[in-house]
Amino acid sequence: SLASTAVTCFTRGLDLRKETEDVLCPANCPLWQFYVFGDGVYASLSSVCGAAIHSGVITNAGGAVRIQTLPGQENYPAVNANGIQSQVLTRWASSFSVTRSKNTALEAVGRSVSTARPSTGKRPKKTLDKKAGNKDCKADIAFLIDGSYNIGQRRFNLQKNFVGKVAVMLGIGTEGPHVGVVQASEHPKIEFYLKNFTAAKEVLFAIKELGFRGGNSNTGKALKHTAQKFFSLENGARKGIPKIIVVFLDGWPSDDIEEAGIVAREFGVNVFIVSVAKPTTEELGMVQDIGFVDKAVCRNNGFFSYQMPTWFGTTKYVKPLVQKLCSHEQMLCSKTCYNSVNIGFLIDGSSSIGDSNFRLVLEFISNVAKAFEISDIGSKIAAVQFTYDQRTEFSFTDYTTKEKVLSAIRNIRYMSGGTATGDAISFTTRNVFGPMKDGPNKNFLIVLTDGQSYDDVRGPAAAAQKAGITIFSVGVAWAPLDDLKDMASEPRESHTFFTREFTGLEQMVPDIIRGICKDFLDSKQ
Repeated sequence: SLASTAVTCFTRGLDLRKETEDVLCPANCPLWQFYVFGDGVYASLSSVCGAAIHSGVITNAGGAVRIQTLPGQENYPAVNANGIQSQVLTRWASSFSVTRSKNTALEAVGRSVSTARPSTGKRPKKTLDKKAGNKDCKADIAFLIDGSYNIGQRRFNLQKNFVGKVAVMLGIGTEGPHVGVVQASEHPKIEFYLKNFTAAKEVLFAIKELGFRGGNSNTGKALKHTAQKFFSLENGARKGIPKIIVVFLDGWPSDDIEEAGIVAREFGVNVFIVSVAKPTTEELGMVQDIGFVDKAVCRNNGFFSYQMPTWFGTTKYVKPLVQKLCSHEQMLCSKTCYNSVNIGFLIDGSSSIGDSNFRLVLEFISNVAKAFEISDIGSKIAAVQFTYDQRTEFSFTDYTTKEKVLSAIRNIRYMSGGTATGDAISFTTRNVFGPMKDGPNKNFLIVLTDGQSYDDVRGPAAAAQKAGITIFSVGVAWAPLDDLKDMASEPRESHTFFTREFTGLEQMVPDIIRGICKDFLDSKQ
């Protein structure tokens, strides 16, 4: 076949639809704009033409190449080849390889076409959809601009122009990205929120109108304020859409930015830092913390930091930044312990507990569950009650809102009977966690018991942990410490809880939530 898809410098492997596709790369793509991950086998996040040049199949004169889709893999290496530095990626869901296209007829045509812009095929439908914006770019973005004396009025205006160009190229619209602006100076000021504008024209106008504030560049203070206050639902943040803060920094921050980075990560915000005019060698002595970029960004993997030498001639930096902001699979900080866990509660229903204490147990469970963002795309809760028998009160897929989960917990009826904790752990591992095992969330089991188990708990607990479930054991009254420790995940001290009285359960709630979050973060590093 002669058919070959004309692509742009920015087309990525994942933008192509076929298993094997012949594409025509344009000439004179700016090499430094390419994002390429891997060597020989490239993560499908990579630019197709960038990978073709990196692997030596074509030069920057463009030409026809064949792209073959391959399965995903782990540890794509970073290699410098043919003027392109590829980047490391820990894992990706699909890959591709590049070979020379067998298509010689295409080559002849290709030479004359390759410098032309690929035709966009003007369809009248396009105009109707302008309101919706770029649906492929899912993002709620705060631009945190530098309004300090560091930058000064003139560069502040150049910064505004750059942010305006980025905003336009993002394709803002009702179903596309939404943006707002915060100005960092002595005190941060939220200039406008995500909900204020849904058209690029309005955003551009609002950016033009921004006044320069001056003062110290308290970027840390502004970043923390933005992470905590900007992305509320009432201010227009959308459920399930990545939250992003793009921090523009002229020079360096005048306050500590590390703590703000931690807060942003806890709030599930992806922080990018665009640094302009990095400190010179002479200036480094004035910088509090030379590693300020690495400490504030979402992940220190090269993806979240971006450098521009000056505020002049920044147009060529717009598109690669937009590409990053729209790669929503790369937004590693969107997942937090609050929205990405499955928590199963295993509740002792034995007769030694009694009705009123059983109520206190249910209250404890509600208070833990309440802390999490429960939804079909977020965290999930399940509960099993056990005596010698087990009863699934509700499974992870039964309720997908917090209200329904809390009402289901309130309606659990007390069984009353013996205590076979080991069997109950095996039952829960198999029937409740089994169906979730390939899901994206991290699995936790909280075992609540008030006494000695009649069966072995060690074997079933080890099997659950091997299946990827982290266990917290919570003992009350006569629960033997040895049993509790035998069930708990490592380090056992921080996964084992005990109280003499059922009224003591309430104080444990914050520690359990903190423990889940700590384990979640450790598993992500």
